[in-house]
Amino acid sequence: MKKQIMDEAALKRAVMRISHEIIEKNKGTDGIVLVGIKRRGIYLSQMIRDNILKIENAEVPCESLDIHFYRDDLTKEADSPVYKEQNEKIDVTGRKIIIVDDVLYTGRTVRAAIEAIFSMGRPSKIQLAILIDRGHRELPFRADYIGKSIPTSRDETVSVKIECLDGETAVDLIKD
Repeated sequence: MKKQIMDEAALKRAVMRISHEIIEKNKGTDGIVLVGIKRRGIYLSQMIRDNILKIENAEVPCESLDIHFYRDDLTKEADSPVYKEQNEKIDVTGRKIIIVDDVLYTGRTVRAAIEAIFSMGRPSKIQLAILIDRGHRELPFRADYIGKSIPTSRDETVSVKIECLDGETAVDLIKD
């Protein structure tokens, strides 16, 4: 069973609202670096970057982050995280890092992203922007910017779809 909970217009409005909130909370754009978690977080961070450019006429760096080897809930592949070349070194020291991802669930992706970021330097601040917060945290993380909170059960899945990856832009709730 599948139910659409956000269409393209609603998703774009939520991302625009997040963009405005980021500017407001940070009193502008100085020192901000958007870091999108691979896969859909990358595209959402690019949408935020584009919105900030329209709103403030300011270029904000937008980087991508692959956290696969920093996960603690996947099959162990090595004793310590393996730095992959696809993770280019991001200049994080002294910067305000805003991690961007599509869905916040257990918090394990956020933990892995923070660990990956700290392996590159020491930011002045880390904030979290999430399109969908679905609850069920296993780790004590909360988002600073939330597009939409959707209470879910553990047997439901939130599917964020982005045009260039999925052929449409929407968010669906799927009952397993």
